Amino acid sequence: MTKSKVVLVTGVSSGIGRATAARFARQGCVVFGTVRNVQKAQAIAGVELVEMDVREQSSVQRAVQNIVAKAGRIDVLVNNAGGTLVGAVEETSIAEAQALFDTNVFGALRTSQAVLPHMRRQRSGRIVNVSSVLGFLPAPYMGLYSATKHAVEGLSETLDHEVRNFGVRVVLVEPSYTKTNLDLNAPQAASPISAYDADRDLASKAIVRSVQEAPGPDTVAATIVDAALSGWTMRRTPKGEASLLRKLRRFMPAGPVDATLRKNFGLA
Repeated sequence: MTKSKVVLVTGVSSGIGRATAARFARQGCVVFGTVRNVQKAQAIAGVELVEMDVREQSSVQRAVQNIVAKAGRIDVLVNNAGGTLVGAVEETSIAEAQALFDTNVFGALRTSQAVLPHMRRQRSGRIVNVSSVLGFLPAPYMGLYSATKHAVEGLSETLDHEVRNFGVRVVLVEPSYTKTNLDLNAPQAASPISAYDADRDLASKAIVRSVQEAPGPDTVAATIVDAALSGWTMRRTPKGEASLLRKLRRFMPAGPVDATLRKNFGLA
């Protein structure tokens, strides 16, 4: 049984998850990274890839059991796997909303519930849930994605209270836009309503522009690793725009925040 921290990161095929798994490995951790298809995934130095789909209960349970059988424990869980969606709330189908919640919210819930019995038994552990600035500052035409991240925030705070006496802590990481393929190629709601076309186009262009100007995933990965391995703080916001937006939300009156948000999305 290894004495190094045993880390499980979900969704490591690309972007933030891949950068995070690689950074944990460079820190000397024993790292398991989940992908939907191991055969199609690119190797990551120092990371053992594990086939797991956060949308399937049996897949999650099987993967966690195999990791514990091999490594003896799980010290850190990073719930990173997720999806996104651009579209007005009215034009987003219930099926699209359910699919997004199934990955972003219930996926994190499934993995947390699978890992927690082991963390409680060992009387230690850290769960890092990757949220977003949209978890506290929702944006137009990102309503359902924002809703999933609000749900993750609420679950995380509640869970931290519930598991604290077992030596387990929960942390939220709240990045802003990050230059990844997920953000650059965000899917659109499948049945657009023409009345929203003009504003949706403005918002979509603003999102793409923000992503193109954003830092790469390494900045967020550094924040995640720090959140996992250093002293506990409920929220970790990467330096730069994410930190600025949290201060904006916290200290500015609602009216100016609303006006600034609409201006940034071209809706003013």
